Amino acid sequence: MTISPLALPFPALDAVAGVRIGTASVTYKNWTRDCVTLAAFIPGTAVAGVTTRSKCPSPEVELCRANLAGGRARGLIVNAGNSNAFTGLSGRQAAQAQAARVAERLGCSPAEVFSASTGVIGVPLPVDLALAGVDLAHAALGNGDFLAATNAIGTTDTFPKAATAAAMLGSTRVIITGIVKGSGMIAPDMATLLGFIFTDAAIAPPLWQAMLTAAVANSFNAITVDSDTSTSDTVLAFATGAAGNAELTSMDDAGADALAAALADVCRQLAILVVRDGEGASKLIEITVTGAIDDASARTVALSIANSPLVKTAIAGGDANWGRVVMAVGKAGEPAERDLLSIRFGDTLVASQGAVVPGYDEAPVAAHLAGSEILITADLGLGAGRARVWTCDLTHGYISINADYRS
Repeated sequence: MTISPLALPFPALDAVAGVRIGTASVTYKNWTRDCVTLAAFIPGTAVAGVTTRSKCPSPEVELCRANLAGGRARGLIVNAGNSNAFTGLSGRQAAQAQAARVAERLGCSPAEVFSASTGVIGVPLPVDLALAGVDLAHAALGNGDFLAATNAIGTTDTFPKAATAAAMLGSTRVIITGIVKGSGMIAPDMATLLGFIFTDAAIAPPLWQAMLTAAVANSFNAITVDSDTSTSDTVLAFATGAAGNAELTSMDDAGADALAAALADVCRQLAILVVRDGEGASKLIEITVTGAIDDASARTVALSIANSPLVKTAIAGGDANWGRVVMAVGKAGEPAERDLLSIRFGDTLVASQGAVVPGYDEAPVAAHLAGSEILITADLGLGAGRARVWTCDLTHGYISINADYRS
């Protein structure tokens, strides 16, 4: 597998108190690497989560949704190489059996166990392998770290993705570390990914959920690789409380704003890493829309640009075809006025007031497009609404990866 040219080095990560990790290998696919991850948490760990809005969710997603109501977690089990989605009763039974085995091994209720699976849709999770994976990963608890877990949850990912941040809660320093997998079938609506975030902060589940929901809106739900939303998208955040701070219950508590900011930062870093590993990607594209009637309208326009195959292929080829951006704005279905629209590539204004700018010189735009990080700005000139999303270019590599995904 060729590593994405946009890959970033894996960061140095400290262990998070109250979290133990173990990984194992079973034959969901013909891989030699580990593909099962088990994380065990100390009693009292708070959990928050956001899952796919797909109408065809996996049994694991349904289990997570049900268990999130309890607000507490003791275990997380993740399978890579089999999504167990669209697998009927046998898939539900396999997911339930695996969660029950985790609960048995950790001495907790199945309602405190969270599950995720990723891989080919329509292939039932083999119960014997799923249970064996739990046993093997449980035996390895404490031997794994975040790098091992990140590698074990991947599918078409070309590099491991993680991010970390710290926050002060009064006089107590806490850390937040997250890992993520995702490369293709990526679009807002929870994006198509699995993301797991861990902190040693003590925080009440309702507040933790509110923080995660807000963070996801401007990170995982602000990225797109190919406009496709998965059946298995899940982001879960676990707060062990091992740092010893007074439990946060309100945004008015000391340090709550700092923790929310650190969580948002980690989510944003992880989301952009997913785009950097977009299948076949050679360029990271940041799209900002300003001057919309409101933020929601700006977001819709930004995603119209980001999801346009014509825009994405032009960027892949280094073609300064700003007319494709005009097209994407116009088709978005949001309020826009041709003669108020302006477009920038990088720092260069290319079109304004319904026409190309006088004396337009394409050279600086071409130079910008030759780089690996591309900035596109569209100002609608109608109001104060703004939004920012991230995507990548569309190359032959995307077709090659997905044309033989099941082989």
